[in-house]
Amino acid sequence: MLKIVLSTTLLCSLALALDKVDSIESLKNEFIQYQSSQAIHFKNYEKMHFDAIKQYKKDLSTVWDEPTLTTKNTIVSYAPDKRTRTNIDFKNEEIFIQTFAKTPKEATLKLKLALAKAVTIDTKSLFNNDPLQKKLSTIRKQNKMATSLVNAKPILSPIIFSKPPTKKSVRIYVDKHIKYKNIKVIKSKKVKHSRIYTTRVKMPSNTILKRSKIYYETIKKESRRQNIPMPLVFAVIHSESSFNPLAKSHVPAFGLMQIVAHSAGRDAYKYLYNKNRLVSSSYLYNSKNNIKMGTAYLHILYYKYLKYIKNEDSKLYCTIAAYNTGAGNVAWAFTKNNDVKSAAKIINTMNSNAVYNYLIKNLKYDEPKYYLQKVISRMPIYNRLYGV
Repeated sequence: MLKIVLSTTLLCSLALALDKVDSIESLKNEFIQYQSSQAIHFKNYEKMHFDAIKQYKKDLSTVWDEPTLTTKNTIVSYAPDKRTRTNIDFKNEEIFIQTFAKTPKEATLKLKLALAKAVTIDTKSLFNNDPLQKKLSTIRKQNKMATSLVNAKPILSPIIFSKPPTKKSVRIYVDKHIKYKNIKVIKSKKVKHSRIYTTRVKMPSNTILKRSKIYYETIKKESRRQNIPMPLVFAVIHSESSFNPLAKSHVPAFGLMQIVAHSAGRDAYKYLYNKNRLVSSSYLYNSKNNIKMGTAYLHILYYKYLKYIKNEDSKLYCTIAAYNTGAGNVAWAFTKNNDVKSAAKIINTMNSNAVYNYLIKNLKYDEPKYYLQKVISRMPIYNRLYGV
């Protein structure tokens, strides 16, 4: 009788174990299928995204010799007729405006209107009125990506004006900076018998540092939540985008902390919400979302991917480099493979200064070398401004 009971129990246990294995395999297969589906959605989105940009540049090229678009350090916007272009250059701290006009008087008026818009517009208005973003919004919806409304944050008005601007204060500012003697004229190569009038307006000195104050509360909140030094988050944003809220790189990476949707974006979203989801550019152009995800990704790098590194300063240097180039490429500098755990064993035999110098010399690409130097040099600036 006992043998029968034992046999029955064993068979039941075996059946349960097999059911569990089947369940695990089923979940595994579901996850693989989900990842595959997400990859297809992202590839589809990416292709449609780049096709839309290509078409938009083609449309602009009927008017402009070089149809420039927004970059990591600039915001480029066009008037509805495409014949006025404004380039807000955060890195060089200037506003460059170009317009087609028939007479100097018309040019002066159009340049003044463009400058008035540039110094008063907010991120939400600029994003929503951008014809390229309108095209991309339909693509985001088709590909089931996480989207968000872009929050209305001032871009230049807190830098230009000591208090919220009025029509009078804007007019005084515009009249001061748009003068015909400062306007240059060139012939258009694309539009026959047309002239392009251009002017450059310098923004106040230390525009980047002044813009950092706009995001102070969000950065403080997220850095504390993720146990990441506040000066590090500020220095990363400074180095990634010069505090350009609509920054976009060729990768493409989006927003203040230049999040790449299918790598850092996916990891951060999973960590924050325990869901596998790809995020769109509109989601990342929301400054709160961007800072939340960028700071979360720094947490993932420091406390998860690079957790085997014992010295805090060494781990910080590796985290900064990894934010730019990936943890695997940081490991490669030490081991010539992507095994982070093996790299940590070598790193733990070195002091932090040696680790820093080794990274500067041995990282696979030049960009993360310069990136590490820039972020480390900028952290003390924000430490003095805002503390730790």
